[in-house]
Amino acid sequence: MTAQRLQKLLASAGLCSRRRAEELILQGRVTLNGAMARLGDQADLSSDRLELDGRPVAAAAPAITVLLNKPRGVICSCHDPEGRRTVLDLLPPELSEATGLHPVGRLDGASRGALLLSNDGALTLRLTHPRFGHRKHYRVWVAGEPAPEALEQWRQGVPLDGQPSQPVAVRPLARGVRGTLLELEMGEGRNRQIRRTAELLGHPVRDLQRVAIGPLRLGELPEGRWRHLAPQEWKDLDARA
Repeated sequence: MTAQRLQKLLASAGLCSRRRAEELILQGRVTLNGAMARLGDQADLSSDRLELDGRPVAAAAPAITVLLNKPRGVICSCHDPEGRRTVLDLLPPELSEATGLHPVGRLDGASRGALLLSNDGALTLRLTHPRFGHRKHYRVWVAGEPAPEALEQWRQGVPLDGQPSQPVAVRPLARGVRGTLLELEMGEGRNRQIRRTAELLGHPVRDLQRVAIGPLRLGELPEGRWRHLAPQEWKDLDARA
């Protein structure tokens, strides 16, 4: 095993992002062979002792990524201080324990649908950073029937918290007793962005399902179940990196 920068080792071990690792090093919480680590230090975990807050950092686990169909009411987190059910609770112990799996991006507790969990830091970056162009697709029931003007406003991007939003592809699909079913395609992932936008336009969300993340589609995966990515799906992701 060759020496690597400490930020990469900490991120590969599933402990934090590389940027957060830099902060931890500057805070003096990382030691290398018993001495306080510095930015720029490198280590070989087969021969060096790297510790975070006094706990040894193990070599990275094999890269694992799974696609989960998250049910409504499950928290998109590795741990919930309120004791609510998390996405890791839906995985078997051999995946949920000691593998470093974490949710890639967010999907609020009231929403459902496609969610990736991975211990691959590079993949996490490719899927969450806007520059890689991985757009997400949703099917959303909203109250009432949005007027064409409201839909056009949504397409242009509704400002949130005083900041402009990116354009969104919006297409009505159906009307029913629940309201209007919309298909959305967007590149941003701001906190509760769809729900907040719908509320501002006067058509609160009744149901929100994410059906695809970039080229990865939920398909017929049952709610509450998961699957490993197929080889072609890995290639599709790499092609968009």
